[in-house]
Amino acid sequence: MEKNAIGIDLGTTYSCVAVWLDEQNRVEIIHNDQGNRITPSFVSFTNDQRLIGDAAKSQAASDPKNTSLLWPFKVIGVNDKPMIIVKYKGQEKRFCSPVNNAVVTVPAYLNDSQRKATIDAGAILTAAAIAYGLDKRINCVGERNIFVFDLGGGTFDVSILTIKDKVFQVKATGGNTHLGGEDFDNRMVNYFAQEFKTKNKVDITGNPRALRRLRTACERAKRVLSFTTVTTIEVDCLFNGIDFFSSVTRSKFEEINMDFFKDCMKIVESCLDDAKMNKSSVNDIVIVGGSSRIPKVQQLLKDFFEGKELCMSINPDEAVAYGAAVQAALLSEGFKNVPNLVIQDVAPLNTSIPVKKTKLYKTDEDNQANVKIQVYEGERARASDNNLLGMLTLSCTSGPRGQTFEGCFAIDENAILTVSVKETSTGNTNEITITNDKERLSAYEIKKMIQEAEEYRAEDEKFLRKAEVMNALDDCVYKLRNALKNKDVKLKLSSKEVTKINGAITVATNLLDKKNNQHNEVDVLEGNLKELESMFENLVVKTG
Repeated sequence: MEKNAIGIDLGTTYSCVAVWLDEQNRVEIIHNDQGNRITPSFVSFTNDQRLIGDAAKSQAASDPKNTSLLWPFKVIGVNDKPMIIVKYKGQEKRFCSPVNNAVVTVPAYLNDSQRKATIDAGAILTAAAIAYGLDKRINCVGERNIFVFDLGGGTFDVSILTIKDKVFQVKATGGNTHLGGEDFDNRMVNYFAQEFKTKNKVDITGNPRALRRLRTACERAKRVLSFTTVTTIEVDCLFNGIDFFSSVTRSKFEEINMDFFKDCMKIVESCLDDAKMNKSSVNDIVIVGGSSRIPKVQQLLKDFFEGKELCMSINPDEAVAYGAAVQAALLSEGFKNVPNLVIQDVAPLNTSIPVKKTKLYKTDEDNQANVKIQVYEGERARASDNNLLGMLTLSCTSGPRGQTFEGCFAIDENAILTVSVKETSTGNTNEITITNDKERLSAYEIKKMIQEAEEYRAEDEKFLRKAEVMNALDDCVYKLRNALKNKDVKLKLSSKEVTKINGAITVATNLLDKKNNQHNEVDVLEGNLKELESMFENLVVKTG
């Protein structure tokens, strides 16, 4: 049976599907049943049928509450999670054979739980860059730095990639999961709703049907303004039989959305900073997403990169699906002509993935029965100031304090975190894959946490230093106590020396007491630590 590899760009406002044609060594964008290459991300429910795409969008104005894309529509929860279930069988008919391999893309800036919500359908990739790489691969000599600017209907993503020897390495990503063409539409809707109110003394903001019809007109005007400098807004019988006619210029559209455009450029600059790359080092700028067609956006981007031409060889609406189809074929077996490419992604703070880090830990009590590992996400020094993702426990072999075990933190190609713990003496292991979706941070919360980490940097450094001193002090107390338990050591010390050491241990223990240590300054702890370290060194010298 013939195999098919498809790529699906599941966008906030529009979606697109592409298929890799192996015999023809090319990608084909699939038309929907209306003959369109992109499909509105609308689902509508009537008494007797489900409408999807263009058909659903067409009835949105008359029945907005039963149409899922923009408010108002009702969301109900199952086990504290919103749920919409839609099954669409049309693509199988289009291919005349089952779809066995698919890649569904997600925005580059989605967090772990948002990625997991999509992962079951396929793998994650930087699809626009792959599309660009295929389009330009003949001319790609040596190493090239690619900046991908993806401004869609509901999300904004930027990525910096290096392409060398058919290996795509993601250097940095950034974005805003709540910024896109919908926001530009909202500004226009608010602007013209106010104009309608001023002209007719009627407020339509509480009428979903009127707002939906006005939004449709505004979205159409926004698209037209990418090709002309002025257009009209015309809605017959917008509200209470009142027709609405107005006009809007490109400059007015740019004026009411300029703060959004500037936000985009700030994210562009931030992404370059994260990649530690100068804008002059960028060889190509690839623009993706329908909203990247806006002339002002293109102008700001071009000006930022000092006049460098933008790459627009692939339709911005189709670039992601194009690349996803190629990746689906890459991940599948049996395709002969698909190019051999390798993609290396990054985690949210721009560490290349997949990545694995290991660290040795020690038990802090004698005869400790188990160790408990708590996994946090965040940038703060104090664990309680971060976000708890999950925890796991490992049984330990009974023994003195200081038994070692190895913690391993691995992030795979899909940015899924797995934490494992292994006792080094026995090889006993346990692991956890972080699936605590409800507790995951949103992109906004991650950004806020990073800002707080910068704001409280001095305080965190002080806390970290205090924690390090307290750990060292606790370790020194443990070594001195163990030394005094040794009869051979104790025989070589005078009773006065033993009393002095015990007194110092008591003072240190009081300093380490959780009820009191929050008031102790670091210099007090450091002074006590130096005293105990000196005692231990003298004890070692004296007792051999």
